[in-house]
Amino acid sequence: MGLFKDRRHRRTDDHSGVRASRRGTAGGDDAGGRAADGSAGQVSDEQLRIDVEQVLARELGALVDSAPEPGVTPVTRARVIEWITDYGYSYFVDSDGDVGGLWHSRLFYFLLFGAQTEILQVRGQWNREITIERIEEVLDFCNDWNTDRIWPKAYFRVRDNGMIQVYAEVSVDLEHGATDEQLDRLLACGLSTSAMLFDTLDGLYPDPAAVAP
Repeated sequence: MGLFKDRRHRRTDDHSGVRASRRGTAGGDDAGGRAADGSAGQVSDEQLRIDVEQVLARELGALVDSAPEPGVTPVTRARVIEWITDYGYSYFVDSDGDVGGLWHSRLFYFLLFGAQTEILQVRGQWNREITIERIEEVLDFCNDWNTDRIWPKAYFRVRDNGMIQVYAEVSVDLEHGATDEQLDRLLACGLSTSAMLFDTLDGLYPDPAAVAP
């Protein structure tokens, strides 16, 4: 790292311009600040550099074994499908090869992005639309949700028919892969937190057809 390698020795002056005095220590240093054997009573720059680099290496994790945890494997579409079928859910694969399904009448996709398909994203779509006249309300709702909660990200799009469609997303970078347990938690998190978002919208905008006259 080369920290302090080029540091030069400088004498320290006080504010009045008078050279600051050096005091002896109880360890046998003389008034000039040298040990009894004549060597400097301070740690050398080279030793200080080594000590600092070792501390930084420990703090930054450079000395920690970075071997992958047993059972960690890349996240693939096949693993996502296996998770869906293990829980007895139904799914489909569209013409683009993306995996999707319906949960509580809401459309969800399980997407993989990135150069090495290392980004896992669970994207949900609310099963109802909102009129464009309520766009300010929906914008405030999404901003408040994203401010108060980590998952999912809430956002909306205006469709070609002028209606608002609300979406939920949970995205995770899995560059180093994931265990089956980790993948299970991430996919379940994407579905459950998105369902909470959509349930909240159902409460704010009740379906008139579902309410008794």
